Amino acid sequence: MAMYEFQVTVKTQYLEEQSDPASLRYVFAYTITIVNSGESPAQLIARHWVITDGNNHVEEVKGLGVVGHQPLLAPGEQFEYSSGAVLQTPQGTMHGKYLCVSEDAEQFYATIPEFVLSLPRTLH
Repeated sequence: MAMYEFQVTVKTQYLEEQSDPASLRYVFAYTITIVNSGESPAQLIARHWVITDGNNHVEEVKGLGVVGHQPLLAPGEQFEYSSGAVLQTPQGTMHGKYLCVSEDAEQFYATIPEFVLSLPRTLH
């Protein structure tokens, strides 16, 4: 087990009722679960997202915390939050990292694995 480690998992959902494909507006929600899988308590300080739409347009988003929180997680504890992204194409990807600081002031990054934002497949 690593001394400093957060595991990140993601679930996504297309929000049809908030989207307007005629205006190139595709709205997606995602729920992130962050688990402190390390041996030391640590706090999530900042986020850095890379959002790429289907036209390879890249947007980077950086900021402090997540949804107004900078959760401090003891080993084994988890924090879950939901947020969203608006794309101009029916699919895209997101990935990034969280800057974290352990109780003993060690900085480390938690990788957010790339995930796909996509309209659900429809059968005719």
